Amino acid sequence: MARLHVLCAVLLLSACASSPIVSAPPAGVFGDRLFQPSTVQLSEEQIFALTPAMRAYTAAVLHERRGKEIRRALFDALYRRDQLQLEYDSAMTRTAAQAFEARQGNCLSLVIMTAALAHELNIPVVFQSVPVEDSWSRSGDIYFNSGHVNLKLGRILREGPGSYDPEHYTVIDFQPPPEGRAKEGIAIGRRTVVAMFMNNRAAEALARGQLDDAYWWARNAVLADPNLLYAYNTLAVVYRRHGDLTHAETTLRYALQREPRNAMALSNLAQVVENLGRHDEAAQLKAQLALLQPDPPFRYFQLGQQAMAAGDWRRARAMFERELRRDGTYHEFHFWLAAAHYQLGDLRAAERHMRLAKDASTTRRDHELYAAKLDRLRAAGTPTRSH
Repeated sequence: MARLHVLCAVLLLSACASSPIVSAPPAGVFGDRLFQPSTVQLSEEQIFALTPAMRAYTAAVLHERRGKEIRRALFDALYRRDQLQLEYDSAMTRTAAQAFEARQGNCLSLVIMTAALAHELNIPVVFQSVPVEDSWSRSGDIYFNSGHVNLKLGRILREGPGSYDPEHYTVIDFQPPPEGRAKEGIAIGRRTVVAMFMNNRAAEALARGQLDDAYWWARNAVLADPNLLYAYNTLAVVYRRHGDLTHAETTLRYALQREPRNAMALSNLAQVVENLGRHDEAAQLKAQLALLQPDPPFRYFQLGQQAMAAGDWRRARAMFERELRRDGTYHEFHFWLAAAHYQLGDLRAAERHMRLAKDASTTRRDHELYAAKLDRLRAAGTPTRSH
């Protein structure tokens, strides 16, 4: 993390289970007068809304199910490669309609789309947040910690309208976990899913520098589910970027009051306090953070980049390899390790990690970028030292 930085969570998890449940956020966390109105906000109904094409799709699923149970017919229609042909893409968090039209989305977008289709077919749905290991990514100097959601489709019973069997569900997961790991998660409500959507949109607007839109998305996420603590963290990052340090501190202290061991909120608070000139207090907060997070994400990646800038390819390789041991799934780690191997003349290793970077990419843009670099690398082109 380039430490002008901020840590911004797009964590698709509900608040810590040990946190007390609250029904409304404190009024002091909002600073509406500091921001211009936004014209891009969406309601819960708009997020889940179906288009005529989606209604036609569900009608076709119903008509062509050939005696299958309806949830199985929808499951097969979503998963079979000759059907909808969905593609995972994390470039933006889409509404149900946008994901259906594009045939792509991140896990949250695809869950929302599936839930909207299931609702049209009267299939009961349970949303789940799925425990996963920390997965970090970045956009410029903003760092994101992403979680995972999926959903379960229930079996409708014949006893009466709206009745279903709570013991039998079909899990739909667009990013299935590694073999042997359970797909069961923690049940979350539709309002939490809405809050997650808005929190993601806030983070995406923040990454684009659209602070007014980011504020209203984060504010609405907090209102949608006041127990989604990561939305407060996102809101605080918006305040900090906007120069409203007092509001950022108030918001982060509230989040830490609810969850004292939240490393992201503590890290952001340390930066805010330091920006306010209270250096001794910031040092104390950083010491607390070091106890909670002795090996912070991207630490070795940053050291590797510094070594690359200094022309120390061997140290860079060692640092990138160490970061990959912490998280072997992030595309940029493989890309920079490929660059270090190339500078050291190990073209075979460089090609292998560039291929892994391509395979691990989560957006079409990154996939095409790495594919082009891989082609140039195979042709033994000029070394590329920056992304």
